[in-house]
Amino acid sequence: MKTLMKIAVLSVLAAGPVCAQDAPPQTLFTNVNVFDGVNEALIENASVLVEGNKIKTVSTGAVDAPDATVIDGGGRTITPGFVEAHAHFVLMGPSVPAMEAQKTWEDFGIHASKMAEMYLMQGFTTVRDAGGANGGIRRAIDSGLIVGPRHYPSGAFIGTRGGHADFADFTSPPGAETNVGRLNISQQVNGPDDVLKFARNNFRMGATQIKFMQSGGIISAFDPFTLLAGSKEELEAAVQAANEYGSYVMVHAYRKEAAMAALNAGVKSIEHNFGFDEEMAELMNEKGAYMTANLTAFDTSILEIPPVRDVPASLAKATAAMEMFKNLIPNLKKFPVKRGFNTDCIDTVVMCNIQIAYEKHLHAKYFSAYEGLVAMTSVGGEIVALSGDFMNPYPEGKIGVIEEGAYADLLLLDGNPLEDFSVVGASDRWLDAEPRPDSPESILIIMKDGVIYKNTLQ
Repeated sequence: MKTLMKIAVLSVLAAGPVCAQDAPPQTLFTNVNVFDGVNEALIENASVLVEGNKIKTVSTGAVDAPDATVIDGGGRTITPGFVEAHAHFVLMGPSVPAMEAQKTWEDFGIHASKMAEMYLMQGFTTVRDAGGANGGIRRAIDSGLIVGPRHYPSGAFIGTRGGHADFADFTSPPGAETNVGRLNISQQVNGPDDVLKFARNNFRMGATQIKFMQSGGIISAFDPFTLLAGSKEELEAAVQAANEYGSYVMVHAYRKEAAMAALNAGVKSIEHNFGFDEEMAELMNEKGAYMTANLTAFDTSILEIPPVRDVPASLAKATAAMEMFKNLIPNLKKFPVKRGFNTDCIDTVVMCNIQIAYEKHLHAKYFSAYEGLVAMTSVGGEIVALSGDFMNPYPEGKIGVIEEGAYADLLLLDGNPLEDFSVVGASDRWLDAEPRPDSPESILIIMKDGVIYKNTLQ
């Protein structure tokens, strides 16, 4: 596996600019059933021609590509590469106090590099990082220095003193320098001027969108999860800064009131959104907004993960939140909106690997295999595209779909995920699970940007 990844990276580096080649290389997948990311019906007995880093042809007829490398799919299913819409590459835990007091930039950077590799090998060719990471990880991935997915970072979390972005020690006075502040992982704000300052700095540091903490959370130390943290003016400042760059704001919002205020301020992506109901669905659809919800939050095992279990205040908040927000999943079934995939793991790479597989499982369990696939593909692609023409680092093709002109981010699965969701790498076990393999056996081929990083058919 690791040898294949090294070969893939070296091939990217050795190829040089595309303009230096007489013709871009072609790969032809034949005898495949295509899930295109949008439609439930598979395109059966099809061929998909990749040229360079784009999809050139999707056809049920013969494809003329005499110079292409041919891969016979053997009647298996080809899907778009998966899109994780809410990850945290730099946050390894085991708690917020530990990250503030005990971690160096080397700790965060090494953890992020391993998270990037793990995500790609689990089938995620694109990840939106929901806070903590700056542009350096993407530069390292895109240059071939490390292996990983397309990366859409948010830069530092932005939030109020005592809110969900406050990682400072308990005795730290207002305005004091913090470890996470120095590293631009998280920044405290006091008023719209601070929001503008840090939001603009995030874009300067390589962010593709802004993450604002509009309500309280679970793993943070000082805030009730019901906190309404950001003022109208602060929210509008975040949106103003994002609009200046042609991008958008995503907000951490548990309570309905927080999410509604964010939507009315112009926010385009609501994270978690546990207070979701019919009124919010109407407003989201009116505003063209999206949401992501980490379904593991509704599993009692959430009480056993270290950032919750080992911090008494967080354990108490998690217990109360599970009861208060129990109507989220029924409401999502009744009032559909565009929903992306969200794992939100803060833990070791091994444990995040397990949690990702369980989160995949819950999407099919609570909704359906088709809805889970759409969340993990085309909707995720639409979400990352909100970053606009300039801040989007990958603006030349669509992500999360199989169609002509889209990026060649593809998975070949050993089975039909609409009939057996386990082939996407899903698992019905979480904290009691054994460590998972580097890559699911059922994901036979992983292609990102036209480069194959895994191929077990050879």
